[in-house]
Amino acid sequence: MVSTEKVYSLRFNQDQSCFVCSTENGIRVFNVEPLSELVHIENLGSIAKAEMLYRTNLLALIPGGRRVEYAENVVLAYDLQKNDLCMDSAFSSKVLAVRLRRDKMIVVQLRQVQIYSFPGVPAKLRRFDTGFNPRGLCELSPMSTSERLIMVFPGTKLGSVQIVNLGSDEAESCHPVTINAHQSDLQCFTLNQNATMLATASQKGTLIRVFDTAKRSNLVELRRGSDPATLYCINFSHDDRFLCCSSDKGTVHIFALANTQLNRRSKFSSLGFISMYVESQWALASFTVSAECACICAFGSNTDRGQNSSVYAICVDGSFHKYAFKENGTCNRKEYDVFFDVCNHDKQEL
Repeated sequence: MVSTEKVYSLRFNQDQSCFVCSTENGIRVFNVEPLSELVHIENLGSIAKAEMLYRTNLLALIPGGRRVEYAENVVLAYDLQKNDLCMDSAFSSKVLAVRLRRDKMIVVQLRQVQIYSFPGVPAKLRRFDTGFNPRGLCELSPMSTSERLIMVFPGTKLGSVQIVNLGSDEAESCHPVTINAHQSDLQCFTLNQNATMLATASQKGTLIRVFDTAKRSNLVELRRGSDPATLYCINFSHDDRFLCCSSDKGTVHIFALANTQLNRRSKFSSLGFISMYVESQWALASFTVSAECACICAFGSNTDRGQNSSVYAICVDGSFHKYAFKENGTCNRKEYDVFFDVCNHDKQEL
């Protein structure tokens, strides 16, 4: 039986080994494999969104919801070792999302993205203007050892994304480059682990486009379906051989990327950039969760050739799904649970 606790958002940490659940009663952090509860915080009121800094003791929290105790323009930082707040900072307008690196905090607002020092008292470093961004879309290079510290956020033109290298002192870090990814509003996007590829989806939800972040070329176009849908999440596998997405159709699709370098030719795209043209590629495998129940999805670390690979779907109704799939398209459920029901004796250390 699924939980009745109100869930406002779910988000993986940078390597998808943990996920943070923001609820009307606070925050809960879970380990993915094996499924176990790591943290349970109930003294902060309702939390709308949360960001975990890798697998460390630091969380960034955005208050919001039924039992909110802080203003909507406040960001909290929580130290799990001290079991207390280590930052309580107010900003000029409502905060829609927060992203963390070990030395930076990204604050996303309706029409701008601001970069601050982190941790400690935030000092403003940079600001970038965006288009209308009510979903608070923004992503950073997941790996702390990535050669390029990439930040991606919506452009000022409909359907476009901007890419900036925050780790460079060259002109690239001062002037973001733009990719005209779609012809309608962006719904979600994600970077692979080393930030060499960017996957984007629009509000239409029928296509996912994968781009080379350095060359800005369109590598492949993935077709989720023919009917419009709302995409909740996109993620690459750790070895970049697969991509998964979840939608309000109640289906998680898995795509194979291993052959996307084949049979391509240069073509000037109607979206305004030079791309490598390929026909739309359909999913390798899929499985279903509760229809119209928002969920996030990610791959396990065992995506090795010749072996079963795993993908997880974690839903706002409290359900946890683990599926194994093979490169021939077979897909089987290996685990189902309700993560709110994980017993206290199953808890692990961060």
